[in-house]
Amino acid sequence: MDATRKAQILACEKSLLEAMKTSNVELLDLLLHDDLLFNGPTGETATKAMDMKNYRSGNINLHTVEASDQMLSSIGDDVVVAVTVEIKGNYLGQEIDGKFRYLRVWKLFENNWKAIAGSVVALSSDS
Repeated sequence: MDATRKAQILACEKSLLEAMKTSNVELLDLLLHDDLLFNGPTGETATKAMDMKNYRSGNINLHTVEASDQMLSSIGDDVVVAVTVEIKGNYLGQEIDGKFRYLRVWKLFENNWKAIAGSVVALSSDS
């Protein structure tokens, strides 16, 4: 993967985590594709509209969102990111304090990278 593309995706990932932490719906709206599908840790599939509604409602309040163990893979015009994220806070009425492994697919649309798909699994406490 060329250095420019890698830098762009790393910047998008950083912006996405910051938007999650601060519930910045304007930034989330820019980074997530309208047709995004995201599989959650219990197997449910969410859309961008569902995710945005949860952030707008104030039902997501995260105070720690820290990435580690990031891997990137460029496949054609898309970039796949696997990353471990430590999350602490409240998500839809549930207290969260753990590490999660995210997988995201980024695609370039008119000079803007957008997440088009993703998933997350909870890691055991010894991971």
